[in-house]
Amino acid sequence: MSNPAVLAELRAQLSAIEGGGFRRRPALPFGVDALDDTLATAGLRLDALHEVAGASPSMGDDAATTLFLAGIAARAWGPVLWVVRRRDLFAPGLAQAGLSAARVIYAEAQDDADLLGIMEEGLRHKGLGAVIGEAKRAGLAATRRLQLAAEGGRTIALLMKRHGRTGDDPLGPPSAAVTRWRVATAPSAPLPVAGIGRARWQVELVRQKGGAPGHWTLEACDETGRCALPAKLVDRSVAGSGASRAA
Repeated sequence: MSNPAVLAELRAQLSAIEGGGFRRRPALPFGVDALDDTLATAGLRLDALHEVAGASPSMGDDAATTLFLAGIAARAWGPVLWVVRRRDLFAPGLAQAGLSAARVIYAEAQDDADLLGIMEEGLRHKGLGAVIGEAKRAGLAATRRLQLAAEGGRTIALLMKRHGRTGDDPLGPPSAAVTRWRVATAPSAPLPVAGIGRARWQVELVRQKGGAPGHWTLEACDETGRCALPAKLVDRSVAGSGASRAA
C-alpha cells in the first residue's frame, strides 16, 4: 500500500494548483511528421500509459531517456507529477528540455509498489498534465491499473522502465501500455569548429496498439520540448520527393 502521509500531501498540492479551462486533446503530437504519421493517433494518446526504457543501463542512455520524457511532459498542458525512487533528477537539465521546475511536483517512493500507487493516485485526480514514474518492475496487472486510471482523462502517463541487475530487457515483460519506446544516445551533430554539437538520439517505437513500430534518429529536445529530424535527413527526404515528382 502507498504511504498515506505521502498521498495526503500529494492531494493537498494538487488541490492548491489545480486549474480549469484546458482544452482536451485526444493526442499529444511530437511535431515531427515521421513520428506522428507512424503513430495510430497522430501523436501520443493523452489518456493512456506509455512506457520508455533506455537501450542500455549506461548513464548516457539513462539521461537521454529522462530528457525524452521531460520533453513530452513539457508539451503537456499543466503541472507534472514526477515520482522517483532516487534523488537523481537535475532540474536545470529538465529545464533545457522545456520542463520548468515550477511545473514539477516531485514525490519520492519507498519501492516500486509505492511508486505505482502514487502514479495511480495522480492519474485518478485528473488535475495534472502528466504523471511520470521510474520503476524497475511493473507487472501486467500494475500497468493495467495505470492504463485504467488514465482512461477518460487528460493526463498522460509515462513510465520509465529502468534496467535491473539481471540484464533483462525492461520492455520484455507484457504490459498494458499503449506505446513502448527505447531510447539510446547517438553521435551528435558535427560542428565546423572543435566542440560538441546538438545531442542526437536513436528512438525506437518498439510497439504500439493499432499501429506499426518505427525507428528514427532525432535531434534531442530543445527548450520547447520538441525533437527534430537532423537537417541532412530532412533535406534528403525533400530531395527524394522532388525526384519522385519529376519522374
